[in-house]
Amino acid sequence: MVEAKYPAVVERYVNLGQSYDAAGLQDIREEIIGAMDGYPACYQRAYRCLGAAERLREDMRAALLTDAAGEKLARRARGILARELRPRSGGQKGRVKQRFLGAVTHKGVLCLYDTAFAQCSRVYELADRDGLAHELLIHLLAGAVEGGYDAVACPDPMAPSRLAHLLVPQRGLAFVSTAGETALPRPADRRIHLDGAAEGDVLRRDRPRLRFARKVSAALMGEAVASLSQAKAMHDRLEALYNPYVDFDLVEETARQIGDEILNG
Repeated sequence: MVEAKYPAVVERYVNLGQSYDAAGLQDIREEIIGAMDGYPACYQRAYRCLGAAERLREDMRAALLTDAAGEKLARRARGILARELRPRSGGQKGRVKQRFLGAVTHKGVLCLYDTAFAQCSRVYELADRDGLAHELLIHLLAGAVEGGYDAVACPDPMAPSRLAHLLVPQRGLAFVSTAGETALPRPADRRIHLDGAAEGDVLRRDRPRLRFARKVSAALMGEAVASLSQAKAMHDRLEALYNPYVDFDLVEETARQIGDEILNG
C-alpha cells in the first residue's frame, strides 16, 4: 500500500474495489479464506531458500576469487576492450541503464537471452558455473562507458549488486553468462570458460567444499522453485474464485478514463 503524499493535487486514489460484487463474494467467503491458507508461507519459504543458495554461492566465490584469479579476469577484460570496444572520438562518456534479463520463477530459472541476440549481432557466452562473471563484466562495463558507449547492465537476480550480463547495443555486442540452468537460443560467437580463472591449487584444495556447495545450492534452488510453483497454483485458485464476481467492463472503463486524463491533461 502506498499512501498519497498530496492527494488530489499530485496523486489520486483509484478504487478498483468498486468493481467487486461484494454481496456475491459473501457466498464463497469460506472458500476464499481457505484458499489463502499457506499462501504467504510459500513465498517466505522460497525467499529463505534463495537467500541460503546465494550465501553458498558467495562462499564459493570467496574461495575461488583470489588475487591471482581477479587479475586474470581483469587482464582478459582489457584484452576484450582493446579488441571490441576501442574508445570513440569526442571523449564523452557513455550512459548506463540497468535492466534485469533473468529471474527465478515458478517455472525455474529463466533468462531472456533472445533479447540479447535481438539487440546484438555478436554475443560472448561466459560459461560461469561458480559466479565469477561479475568480476569480468564490471571491468567491461567501466571500459565501455569510459570509451563513450552506452551500456545496459543486467544485474544478477540472486544478487542485484552483481552483474550477470552486459549489452553494448551501439557496438552490437553482448556478454551473457550461463550456468547450466538455461540454454542460449543459438550458439554464441565466442565462449569463455570463467572457471579457468580459478587457481588450480585452490580447486584441488577446496574440491569437496565446492562440490558440496554446488549440490546444496542446486537443491535449495529446486525447493525455491517448487514453493513458487505452489504459490502460483494457489494464486490461480484465488483468481478462479474471484473472477466471476468482478465487473471487468468497469475496470476497463476506469482504465480508459485515467488514460484519457493522462494523455489530455
